[in-house]
Order: sequence, then structure tokens, then C-alpha cells
Amino acid sequence: MRVVLAKHAGFCFGVRRAVETAQRSAPAVTLGPIIHNPQVVAQLERIGVKSANALGEIVPGARVVIRSHGVGEAAYRALRNLDCEIVDATCPFVQRIHDMARQACRENTPLIVIGEAEHPEVQGILGSTQAPAFAVMTPEDIEALPGMDRAVVVAQTTMVKERFDALCALLTRRVRRPEIHATICTATRDRQREVADLAAEADVMLVIGGRESSNSRKLYKLASDICRRTYFIETAAELDGIPIGPSDTIGITAGASTPDCIIKEVVARMNDIEKKVTPEENQELEVMSEEAIDKTIVQIRPGQTITGKVEMITDDEVCVNIGYKSDGIVKKSELSSTDVKEGDEIEVEVVKVNDGEGNVLLSQKNIINRKAWEEICAKQEAGEFIEGIGKEAVKGGLLADVSGIRTFIPASQLSLRYVEKIDEFVGQPMTLKIIEIDSAKKRIVASRKAVLMAEEAEKKKKIWENLEVGSIVKGVVRRLADFGAFVDIGGVDGLVHVTDLSWGRVKHPSDVVSVGQEIDVKILNVDPERERISLSYKQTQPRPWTVAGEKYPVGSVVEGKVVRITTFGAFVELEPGLDGLVHISQCALTRIAKVEDAVNVGDIVRVKVLDVNTEAKRISLSIREVLEDEALASDEGEYDIDDIPGKEYAEEAPVEE
Repeated sequence: MRVVLAKHAGFCFGVRRAVETAQRSAPAVTLGPIIHNPQVVAQLERIGVKSANALGEIVPGARVVIRSHGVGEAAYRALRNLDCEIVDATCPFVQRIHDMARQACRENTPLIVIGEAEHPEVQGILGSTQAPAFAVMTPEDIEALPGMDRAVVVAQTTMVKERFDALCALLTRRVRRPEIHATICTATRDRQREVADLAAEADVMLVIGGRESSNSRKLYKLASDICRRTYFIETAAELDGIPIGPSDTIGITAGASTPDCIIKEVVARMNDIEKKVTPEENQELEVMSEEAIDKTIVQIRPGQTITGKVEMITDDEVCVNIGYKSDGIVKKSELSSTDVKEGDEIEVEVVKVNDGEGNVLLSQKNIINRKAWEEICAKQEAGEFIEGIGKEAVKGGLLADVSGIRTFIPASQLSLRYVEKIDEFVGQPMTLKIIEIDSAKKRIVASRKAVLMAEEAEKKKKIWENLEVGSIVKGVVRRLADFGAFVDIGGVDGLVHVTDLSWGRVKHPSDVVSVGQEIDVKILNVDPERERISLSYKQTQPRPWTVAGEKYPVGSVVEGKVVRITTFGAFVELEPGLDGLVHISQCALTRIAKVEDAVNVGDIVRVKVLDVNTEAKRISLSIREVLEDEALASDEGEYDIDDIPGKEYAEEAPVEE
């Protein structure tokens, strides 16, 4: 003999919640039996929770518990008029349907409830709207409906899914645009699917439940359609007349209103059945029964991680079936993601076994935070960086979110430079290095500056590795000194010595370049150990003498600056690094005793190119010929060149090198 107890047997979330609420509310009165189970109702009466069948039986000022089926708006008004203390234990699944009914009322839309018209749950739903409302349970009920353009359609929570779908298909005959909500309780759907599977396997099916329980009756109907030997019992005492063979597989399920104690009693009584059972078989039965009982008593403890199935979602919390005698509650604030649907399996942590109202308090965030903390600790040990987002500027620094964990970044560790406005970092993603971690207090101190320094170091390392002597690179002048200019060539600075700024003489670097100017430079030398780079600006430009012949053709007139005077002439700088000689005989129209009689150092003069010798690096220039040309071109220049005063003396001037 083998006994198989259905996993989803007994109290559902809503029923258990209602019973425990009634127990905590004693002494009190319930409006109708708290659930459809006479044993539970009798037990509650013994602790002072009485059942009233009508509003007329309730005395003013009484504490009234609304059962899990819920009631309509008229009942609430009547209780408030009696100045009663209302303790609402309406099943959240049912409450959600009431909300839909009220919304339909606000929109003046008809409401259709697919369910038993006389059932208290259906009566409560119909009483939550003042718009036209109907209860249907058969095709004939649908045919009797008036024609409607639109209607909101809901289901009694214990409705069989297949029947609900079939009736919804028929509704289109009477309603053009039905708004259908499959409000069947998820626990009911699971229980019905499980019963169908178990009945197909079992030789004998036992359905435990109150005779008035709609849920239990539907389970019996489902099971009996599949398993011929299906029995509906309320207590273990009814097992005596049921024939059970030694090789039978016994399937046991229970309605949502059946308490755990009755289920355990039925399973235990199976050990006492001796009809055609040998001692060996009886021993096997006893073992199977103990296992079945153990399945109904899952042990949990705070801090334990378990997997549960989402049974229901309300505005504030999520109900999770964790296989315990009480369902678990996850507050919306404790979810790691709001993308959770009914039927999803989620991993949760037990926060409290009893939150004071009989529920198991769960958290999903705790698991995520613990895993995140473990990952952060592992990254610290490996020397890896972490990613965060700035959340709040506080005294002395910034609070950041790192995988849901608050992390403090001191102001001095936010940037490579002084930070004046810390709140500028709020909302910014940032890479951080952990500089301190306190596992006991779950506290982290991190640095953004350390990451930036590491990035700079890595960047510099790559730059140094790619520096090649002789190559020409672009740079920006960052700073000037008397001895040269410092140029940034992509993250590292190199020095252009004053002698490498120009092919000519340079008194100060500012004569050639300015701060912020972008220039091309040639890498002359690299010393990684001392982090020094020698650069040249002048070598990125052609040497003046190589193009002097093309740039200053013979006969051309150009301007230059007198940079030096000797006894035999004046040297004129045409451009940095390129000087030409004006012989003393070519300094003036007339003969002069010394060069200073015609020009002085610093004078800007116009000169004519007489000769260019690039190999000898010599250029001969003349001021006199420019003056002669200007005289001839003037209005008074209508005379022969030989008539110019002093010409004969100039021609006789000595020529010196």
C-alpha cells in the first residue's frame, strides 16, 4: 500500500490568514462562518469567536471579523452604523475582485461574475458595485443575460479554469466587448491540476473537506471524473467504511478550508487500517504516512534561503508559497525587481518566521545584497575595481550606490584635483577602488581618485612604450621657462630646449611659441627611468639655407632686421637662422666712414638680394640699390644715374670680407 499526499492540500493563504486573524481577534463575532469547515468554526467558538448568520444578530459596538469570502458595501455600512470594530480578513484575491467591481461601478459598466450565485464570495462581489451585476454558472444563465455592448467579467476564486474558459467563450453571444479577468486563485489552479494528476495515478482518492465548501466539492468532482473510487470525507472517522486493498495507491487531497490537523489525522489513521494488509505492508504504510506528514511541516529559520512560488501580488506586498504551514510575505520594498508575476518562482530569505500576524516575513533584497557583498569582497581581494553611481552629497564626501550597497567616497578621493561642488557627482556613474571595508558593519570606503591615478599611470605607460626616437608627433605647449618650452605630447611632457626652438638665435621661448599653441615636435631622446623626453621644434621645419635660393631669388627686395654690425658691413636677419651681409659700400647712396652712419642694430631695412650662395651659406644684400630704385621711380627721378651726388665716392669704397 502506498499513500501520496498532495502538495497543495489544506489551507490556502487567504483561509489561513482569516483563521489566524479571527484567533487573534477573540473575543469577536464573524459575519457568517469564518470558513466552510465545522471543526474550525467549533474550535473558534471555544476561544470566544462566535458566528453570526445575519447582521441582525450582531450587537452594537461588537468586534466583527469579515471572513475570507468578503462582504458587499451594504454590510460595511451597516456595521459602521452599529459602531462596530471591523477586522477585515477578506482574502486579498477576493479583495482584488472587489476593486475591479468598484472600478466597473465608477465607469457604469455591467459586472458579470462566473460563479455560484448563492455563494458568499459571489454575493460580496455583486454587492461591491451599484452598476448592473449578474452571476452565471451555466450556458442557460448566459442565454438569460440581456444584450450588452461592454461588461467586466470576473471569476469566483474557486472556479474550475476549464469551465470558466468555456463560459467566457459563450459570453460573446450576449456581450460585444467583454473585458475578461481570470481571477481564479493561483492556489486553486495548482490544487486542481495536482488533483487531476494524482487521481490518474491513484486507485483510491480521498478528498477531505467540509460539506459546504465549494472548493472541496469542486475537487471531489474533478477527482471522481478521473478516479472511480473517490471518497469525500470531513474527518478521519469516515475512513472506516472505505474499502482499501493491500496493493492500492491512496491519493489524498484537501480543500482550502481543511485545517492541517484533520489532514494529519486522516494520514495517521491510514496506519490503523488492517483490512487485507500484512504486517510488512502495514509497516510500509506507516513509513509512507510519516513521510507525508513531514511534508506538511517544513522547518524554516531566519536567514534561511528558500525558493517559493508567487501566489498573489497586491499593491504593497507579494504572497509566496514556500511549502510552510503559513505563506510568506514579501513587501514591495524588499523585492529586488518589480518585474514579478504570479506563478514565478523566486529565491527569498526568511527574515521572521512570524511577523506578529502569523505570516512568514521574507526578503528578496537580502539575498541580492548578500551576493553583492560577497562579490565586492572578492573584488577587493583580487584588487579589482567596482562600479557605482553617485547618490547623495554628505558632509565630507559623497555616498554612492554599489550594487545596492551604500559606499562612502571622501571628498579628497573624488578627483585628482580639488572638488568644490560635490553634488555635481550625484547621478554620475563612476569606477571606484575599495580602500576600506568593514564586513561586520557592511560599510565600504572607496576612492575614485585612485582609479583615475591608475588610469593615468596606465595611459602614461602605454605612451612611454610607444615613444619612438626620431618620430614627429603633435603636442601642446603647456609651460615656458627661460631654458625652453614644456610640450604635452599626449599625456606626458617633453622639453624643447631654447636652442631647439628655432634655427636662429632665440633670447626667450616666448619669442617663438606661446602657451596653448599646438605644434609638431621631433623626439630627440627618451629616458623612461628619469621620465624625461627631449624634443625639437626647429627640426620639424626646413633648414633656412636649404631653401634660401628659392625663397630669396637674386633681384628680389625684402625686409630684414639689422642684428649685427662690423667694420665692413651690417648683417641683416631675413628670418631666424638666415642672415645676409650688406657691405659698407651698399649701406648708403653716398660714401660713409662707418656703417653706423647709415644703420644701427635693430633697424628694419629694405634690402635687395645681390647673390645667394647656399653651399657657403652667404647672401649678399644691398640697401643702396633699393634707394636707387626708389629714387628712379620718384617724380623727380628724370636724370641719369651718374648725376646722383656722391655716387663716385660710393663706388670707390673699400670692399672687405
